[in-house]
Amino acid sequence: MNAKETAALAGFGALTAGAAAIATRATQKSLYPWYVELKKPPFQPPRQAFAPVWTALYGLIAMAGFRLWRAKKSPRRTVALSLWGTQLAANAAWSWLFFRKHRGKAALADIVVLESLIVSALVSAIEVDAPAATMLAPYAAWVAFAAVLNEEIVRRNPPTAFAAHP
Repeated sequence: MNAKETAALAGFGALTAGAAAIATRATQKSLYPWYVELKKPPFQPPRQAFAPVWTALYGLIAMAGFRLWRAKKSPRRTVALSLWGTQLAANAAWSWLFFRKHRGKAALADIVVLESLIVSALVSAIEVDAPAATMLAPYAAWVAFAAVLNEEIVRRNPPTAFAAHP
C-alpha cells in the first residue's frame, strides 16, 4: 500500500469513527434512565452485545468504503461511493434521533432510509468491487434487525415515552 492509499484508508476509518462517535455520544446521554425504562421486545439483544457488533460493522463499513475508493474510477464507482457516504450520515442521524432526541418514529423513518441506502450501496458495489459489497452485507442485515427493534420499541411504549428532548 502506498502513502496515498494509506491516507485514504485512514480517512475512511476517520469518517466511520466519526459516525461511531456521534452514535456513542448520543447513546451514552440517554441510556439511563430513559432507554433502560422503555418496554423492549424479548428479542432485544443484551446491552453488552452492541459495542462488539458495531465495532466489527464499522470496521467493515470503513474497509468497504476504502475498497470502493481504490477501485478503478468510473461512474458506477462514483455512485457507490456517494451511497456509501450518504448511508454513513443516515447512520449517525439515527442514533441522534432515537437516543439523543427520543424521537422514535423519526428514527424509524431514518432507519428505513438508512437500510435502503445500505442495500443500494451494496448493489452498486457489486459491480465495482464484489468484496466491498460482501463487507456491507452484515451491516444491511443488522440494520434490518435494528429497524424491527426500533418499530417494536415504539409500538410497546406510549407516545409520551418519546417526547422530544432538546
